[in-house]
Amino acid sequence: MTELNHLQTDAKVLVEVDGRGVATVTLNNPDKHNAFDDSIIAELTAAFNSIAGNDDIRVMVLASTGKSFSAGADLGWMKRMAGYSYEENLKDANALAVMLKTLNFMPQATIAKIQGAAFGGAVGLASCCDIVMASEKASFSLSEVKLGLIPATISPYVVNAMGLKACRRYFQSAERFFAAKAQQLGLVDEVFAPEALDAGVENMISTLLANSPLAMRRAKELAFDVAYQDIDDELLQDTSERIAAIRVSEQGQEGLTAFFEKRAPGWQTELAAHAEKNSKG
Repeated sequence: MTELNHLQTDAKVLVEVDGRGVATVTLNNPDKHNAFDDSIIAELTAAFNSIAGNDDIRVMVLASTGKSFSAGADLGWMKRMAGYSYEENLKDANALAVMLKTLNFMPQATIAKIQGAAFGGAVGLASCCDIVMASEKASFSLSEVKLGLIPATISPYVVNAMGLKACRRYFQSAERFFAAKAQQLGLVDEVFAPEALDAGVENMISTLLANSPLAMRRAKELAFDVAYQDIDDELLQDTSERIAAIRVSEQGQEGLTAFFEKRAPGWQTELAAHAEKNSKG
């Protein structure tokens, strides 16, 4: 994972992987409220693809520097797009759509850490993550209609996160709402006092790392594959095959054996040994 373990403070997208197998991808454009343009979208896509292809990485945190999580599309980028032809706009939009899809379907568990404002496309980034943890000061807005635009590329993920009824309102109203409301709508999973957000994210990371790495990946696949499906004989057969396969897998056998022997499974003891080694320098 060394190719991912780089941290250049002047880069707009920072990527770091720790010894636990936790990757942190950080938007680092605080002077522009972490707004993104075509170059940042390309960097994010590359980072997500690299992490997705690394079996040593178990969890990814999507974060940002400064007061805002992200203001969405960069104003300069939007000004350039206004002068593009339809074909150029389509190509540009496809790049954003690919980045969002890459994030949404990453095999690892993903956590969005929202410390401040998340507007426009940033709501899409949050909606593509498995778990969204936010500060009480975080705020959200699907602001596109204020500019005569629509939240098109992010819409599949935002509708999935917030539901159709809420999106019918907020896609049209562009109202700003805060973390408590976002949690009520299903966009945010947990809300913390600003000073407790880091600890809350770390606690979730620890919770995830305690679980079987293979089972977590298969469980995420399962959620995608069974959602909105008819409960018919084909689905029953598919889910039966999945549980049978995981039971006879190496980690399935280890997890069941450890449970009945009242001991920690191997993936937990390996993690604990690594942590102890690091604590000793």
